[in-house]
Amino acid sequence: MLENNICIRLIEPKDNEAIARVIRGALEEFGANKPGTVYFDDTTDHLYELFQVKGAVYFIAEKEGVVLGGGGIYPTQSLPSETCELVKLYLHKNARGTGLGKQLLLKSMQWAKENGYTQVYLESMPELSKAVSIYENVGFKRINHPLGNSGHCGCDIWMVKDLLES
Repeated sequence: MLENNICIRLIEPKDNEAIARVIRGALEEFGANKPGTVYFDDTTDHLYELFQVKGAVYFIAEKEGVVLGGGGIYPTQSLPSETCELVKLYLHKNARGTGLGKQLLLKSMQWAKENGYTQVYLESMPELSKAVSIYENVGFKRINHPLGNSGHCGCDIWMVKDLLES
């Protein structure tokens, strides 16, 4: 059950180092710290700056000043019209199993819908099977090819969700 003293807010410059540690720690934990993933992506160290573009948002979940995770929406290059990508949704191991990941996911999708997107795309990998099952539970459907140009060739699970259905 999600604790009520967890704050979900927009990313700030001071969050860069902490959220990069959360992301890389999660990938290491699941054996997904491989080339072609955000683990080796230089932008992982500069998420605040990355998300300062039109059509993008990144949420940070924190408790008493400690970053527990984050996730957001990005207008990835070459995606179909009115489609955005759900990106960099990761939690610290102590925050998993609390409902926080699903809350970040739903908040991101709501933001996307309110900002004119009609479809959300995401990329994942078998090592993150628990996350994939959460995506499926909220209505994401698997597709057999990547969309857009995320630059992450290490992902081989691609999913979309039509926001008009929710």
